[in-house]
Amino acid sequence: MLFAFLCKDKPGHLNVRMEARPAHVEHLNKLNAEGTLKMAGPFLDADGKPCGSLVIVETDTIEAATALADADPYAKAGLFESVEVKPFNWVFNNPGA
Repeated sequence: MLFAFLCKDKPGHLNVRMEARPAHVEHLNKLNAEGTLKMAGPFLDADGKPCGSLVIVETDTIEAATALADADPYAKAGLFESVEVKPFNWVFNNPGA
């Protein structure tokens, strides 16, 4: 099943994002190599600067998805103001369909 992580950065934490980015990318690269990661990227503010993240993974349960969200180096660094983990149905332009 697919799950989307809707992550909102804490205001004024762009420096935290940039410092944790190499570990975050490494984490996502590992999930991608395992076939767990389906897509990911940042949300952008009005100035085009990252202000959150959208990550879509495939796991068996929401608990497994939540564990992946919690293991993200951005989450561990305290970047996020909020993280929602929601079941996701990829209907249009799904490359796996």
